[in-house]
Amino acid sequence: MENAQRRLRAVSAHLQPPATAAGCGGLAANPTAGEYVHAQGYSVVLPEKLQTGKWNVYRSARSPLRLISRYPDNPDIGTLHDNFAYAVETFRDCRYLGTRIRADGTIGEYKWITYGEASTSRTAVGSGLIYHGIPEGARVGLYFINRPEWIIVDHACASYSYVSVPLYDTLGPDAVQFIVNHATVEVIFCVPQTLSILLSFVAQMSCVRLIVVVGGDDANMPSTPVTSGVQIITFSRLLVQGKASPQPFRPPKPEDVATICYTSGTTGTPKGAVLCHENLIANVAGSSLNIKFYPSDVYISYLPLAHIYERVNQIALLHCGVAVGFYQGDNLKLMDDLAVLRPTVFASVPRLYNRIYAAITNAVKESGGLKEKLFYSAYNAKRQAIIKGRNPSPMWDKLVFNKIKARLGGRVRLMSSGASPLSADVMEFLRICFGGEVIEGYGMTETSCIVTAMDIGDTSIGHVGSPISSCEVKLVDVPEMNYTSDDQPYPRGEICVRGPTIFRGYYKDEVQTKEVIDEDGWLHTGDIGLWLPGGRLKIIDRKKNIFKLAQGEYIAPEKIENVYAKCKFIAQCFIYGDSFNSSLVAIVAVEPEVLKAWAASEGIQYEDLRQLCADPRARAAVLADMDSIGKEAQLRGFEFAKAVTLVAEPFTLENGLLTPTFKVKRPQAKAYFAKEISDMYAELQETETARPKL
Repeated sequence: MENAQRRLRAVSAHLQPPATAAGCGGLAANPTAGEYVHAQGYSVVLPEKLQTGKWNVYRSARSPLRLISRYPDNPDIGTLHDNFAYAVETFRDCRYLGTRIRADGTIGEYKWITYGEASTSRTAVGSGLIYHGIPEGARVGLYFINRPEWIIVDHACASYSYVSVPLYDTLGPDAVQFIVNHATVEVIFCVPQTLSILLSFVAQMSCVRLIVVVGGDDANMPSTPVTSGVQIITFSRLLVQGKASPQPFRPPKPEDVATICYTSGTTGTPKGAVLCHENLIANVAGSSLNIKFYPSDVYISYLPLAHIYERVNQIALLHCGVAVGFYQGDNLKLMDDLAVLRPTVFASVPRLYNRIYAAITNAVKESGGLKEKLFYSAYNAKRQAIIKGRNPSPMWDKLVFNKIKARLGGRVRLMSSGASPLSADVMEFLRICFGGEVIEGYGMTETSCIVTAMDIGDTSIGHVGSPISSCEVKLVDVPEMNYTSDDQPYPRGEICVRGPTIFRGYYKDEVQTKEVIDEDGWLHTGDIGLWLPGGRLKIIDRKKNIFKLAQGEYIAPEKIENVYAKCKFIAQCFIYGDSFNSSLVAIVAVEPEVLKAWAASEGIQYEDLRQLCADPRARAAVLADMDSIGKEAQLRGFEFAKAVTLVAEPFTLENGLLTPTFKVKRPQAKAYFAKEISDMYAELQETETARPKL
């Protein structure tokens, strides 16, 4: 209370009545308000003094005096159930969920169900769970990839006060078994493919009472041993049972738990982030002031629904009546789905945007001659117009860019990026080639997703925007990494977040919860940021992933990997170094077609991609290209990789080298490539030893 009163007094001190001679009433800004509101107006800095005595708590300029926890236009919406009820009432007969996969498994045009039809199915699912005696508050697991039934089950959980527990379909059996037992999951919704995995260890999950198979056939449902006590039914059977015995909703309260999201981090067992209804509503309400969706929008859902990024997208899209089409379930067929659906909103991660960038730039180079010159003339003309705040000539779109836009269906007006940093070059490229808004945001599961987001119309790049209206952000000094609020030209430090979006803690893990949330309610993210003019945040480092080289220099490998991601030969990159060595080495998963095209141009013969990757000439060519990219990005000398190993096999979730959000699992990658890393350092040592001494 004292804090709030002190803040109110400090804010009020920046306002004063105008001079009575002016003959008007009301309040006017004090000349010292410049200290309070940044000139560019993206953020305001609040008078909460920290240990340094500086004012450095930032809030959105859209809502500087209070953090938003509800939709300003719909303050009665306090839960996910309320949000769905509002959407059904407002958009009942509008298209909602679409899929191309027919009942017989063939692929066709998109077929849609309406918001009203989804509501009917939601009620049937919830009633069916009550029919089977599943008590209020029970945990319900979802163990399959994106499809309409995932969304419908999630809505049923919200309306009947169940707690949804997403299970990544790509998690190994051990992780799934751990999560089910840790969260005491009573019901699991799966598909026939994941059912077989579940049955292999169902005896070790005594908490599970019911398994519902989506897309399964009643005639082919396997029976489980009587001793297991688990009943297996199809989704269609559950719907029939629920429709035959409809039950009234059991609406949750805003403070009730909505979901437990297990974050598959880079180390250790998964941690369950507990998110309440009010956390998720606050996040989408706060971000709704930055990003607008419309009932005319169409969205493609292919990012994992088990990840908070896609989950919160769905909550926001629902509120605005957007049509959501699902991909077939195969990333290799995503471009075909885009061509058929023709979305207006596209959310993705840097990994895919980097691939789009590489594919287009390589195609331009291969076209050569007049086509290549035309592309770069159009690109530079459009770039200059955007920089100067002018509308580019439509001629360039007709001549060049409409063909590129067609790759995503031709109608995308808004592209968003999250989960990891997007390089400034790639963002500029997307804005120029695809024409619409391209925005980047920053967030995490523990903040219910978004912390900061770029503003629509902000043409600057190289940052992740300003805080959304439902949280506040500060940077805390990290002296051991030389990041402080006194840094010039911009203050730097660990990003800390507070507000109604902050999770309730890790499920059954008070120790780790206290490690990330301090006594004042600040969540310590472990990310390092700096404040750019106007109060926009730039992510520059990761507190946990730094390491020190033998000469004492600190290295942020993710920063270097993001630089090398622009290398045409590189699909994925893992940078490694340690305190026993003075230089960095790299493991590169190659872009097969690019490397093969290079080999053909050099007249190099090979039997398969593995043999080509082992060729010293290929390694030298890739390292030379990495050096060139590194120089352009002005990497410091010790940040350059001095040796590289090329691998034909990509880093994937299946081989344990990626998290479900496509981040490299560093300890696992270090172990997986231990021999290659050792060999590279031995080779560098031999080279150093053989070099003549002066």
